[in-house]
Formats: sequence, structure tokens, C-alpha cells
Amino acid sequence: MTRKPLHLAGMAVAALVLLAVPPFLKNYGVYLFSYWLVFVIATMGLNLTVGYAGQKSLGHAAFFGIGAYTVAILLKAGVSFWLGLPLAMLGCFVIGLALGFPALRVQTIYLAFATLGFNTAVWLVMRNEEWLTGGTFGINDIARPSLLGISLDGNLAYYYFILGMTVLLSALLWGLLRSPWGKAFTALRDNPIRAESLGVNIQAYTLLAFAIGAVYAGIAGALFASLVQFIEPAPFTVGSSIMMYLMVVLGGPGYFFGPLLGSAVGVLLPEWLRFAQAWYLFVFGAAVVLLMLWLPDGLLSIPERLRARRAAREASAARAAAAARVGTAS
Repeated sequence: MTRKPLHLAGMAVAALVLLAVPPFLKNYGVYLFSYWLVFVIATMGLNLTVGYAGQKSLGHAAFFGIGAYTVAILLKAGVSFWLGLPLAMLGCFVIGLALGFPALRVQTIYLAFATLGFNTAVWLVMRNEEWLTGGTFGINDIARPSLLGISLDGNLAYYYFILGMTVLLSALLWGLLRSPWGKAFTALRDNPIRAESLGVNIQAYTLLAFAIGAVYAGIAGALFASLVQFIEPAPFTVGSSIMMYLMVVLGGPGYFFGPLLGSAVGVLLPEWLRFAQAWYLFVFGAAVVLLMLWLPDGLLSIPERLRARRAAREASAARAAAAARVGTAS
């Protein structure tokens, strides 16, 4: 079976599960699926920055929080969600451009520390500026939007809205990655010097990688605010950024469907491990460590590893057969 039929079969199964399963779940199950898709959107943006453009970012939760707080504050001020969402996207895009500037001068671990410092600074603003963010008391009673006159207050209706947004943003990202821009991002990741020699504007594409990734996080944050209907600074810490980074790495950085699988491991697996009670975080951590030791390139690298092993076995068998023929002839 070739790669394309396998991908199509996987997409068909995923679509069937996402469309057909939630109506049979209780409210918490529907909420959990919605929560998962929110993180799929957020990590799609981080996958662009980290997996495709090859940058190191530990500040993604800050953009997640900026999107959430922008929409929540504007909704409280009487502004429509449909105006608040593009404003949150614009704010994240501009701040993402600004955050990309350190990437023009520093790389690898130094860039990670720079983005980590940015995340900490944003989190401190969220916690301390009570006049704007509510501080540790947060913002509650965040409304859910309506779409074409249809109320999305119900958990199932809002889930399908998030699912539709996920599909739309996935299609946009798919088109971007198959455009010349996407090829420039991967060239930037694989060999920046060679990419520049081929005419790729390193500075522009580095800034765009951060800005577009930030927009995806901002959209996810806006959806998250209306999903939980109460926000406070805790979900937007450096620890949350590290968890998002881990989701990208678990799924497979640079794989289009990596965020879908990685977010499932990060969001759904801890819930399935709650039977372990107080030990579930230990079990989850141990499972992640073992997974990274076995699959350092993520879960979606499994098919490639299997193909590489099969090719190696076939090459070894061919060499053995050739050696046997030479021995027989002599």
C-alpha cells in the first residue's frame, strides 16, 4: 500500500471519529474533544515555526494567552466576537513579527531562552495588571459567539464550530506549505546558507514563521476563552509552552498531521491515565520519556522507520544473493 492511500485512509478514519463520535458522548467528553482541537490549532502554528522553519520557540503559550485575553476583554466591553477575533489575530501577528527579530541574531538554545523570557513577561502582565486582565481573579462569563444567527452556546454546537475552524485553518496551512512560501520555510530549516544562496530572504521568512505561528496560537486562544468561559493566567505559563512544544515533538515536527496526534497524546492520554489516580502524571511522564527514546522524530516517523528497515533488509538480501552468485560462479 502506497503512502497516499494510507494517508487518505487515516484522514477518513479521523474525520469519521471527529464527526460521528461526539454526539454519543456526555458533556465532559464533548468538552474534551473541543479542548483537544483547540490545542491542535495552537500546535499547528508551533509546528510551522519549529517543524517547518526550524526555529526554537518556548513562548507559544504567550500568544495563546494574548488571543484569549484580547477576545475576553473585548467581549466584556460589548464588542462582537467576530470583531474581537481578527483584532486578536492582528495583535498576535504584529507581536509575532517583533518576537522574530531575536531569531535574526541568535539561534538554537539562545533563541529558546529569548522566547521563554517573552512568555514570562507576558504572563506577569496577565497576573499583575488587574485593571485589564483581572489578575489572578481572571475574567468570567465569557460569551460564546453566534454564527449566521445560530447560537453556539451548547457544547456540541460549539464543538462543531471549533471542528470547522480546525478544518479551515488546516486547509489554509496545507496550501501555504505547498506554495513557494512553504518550500522556502523548509529550505530555511534544512540549510539556511544554501537557502539564502538560492534567493530565499532569510530575514523575511524567519519573521513570517513566528508571525503566522503566533496567529494560529491567537485563534486557538480566542476559541479557548469561549470554550472554558473563564480565563486566568495559569494556562499561559512557560510550562504550557513547553507542553505545546512537547506535543509537536511527540507527533513529529515537520509532519502535517503531527499536531493532531501529538495533541491527542498531550490532552487525551492524561485523561485516559486517570485510573492510576495519584500516579497518572508519573505514568504519563514515563510514557513520554520512553516514546522519545524509541521515536525521537515523533509518532508519525513510524512508517518511514518501517520503510527504511524493509529497504535495509531487501538491500542486505540482495547483497547476500549477489555474493552467493559470485561464490557459485567461482
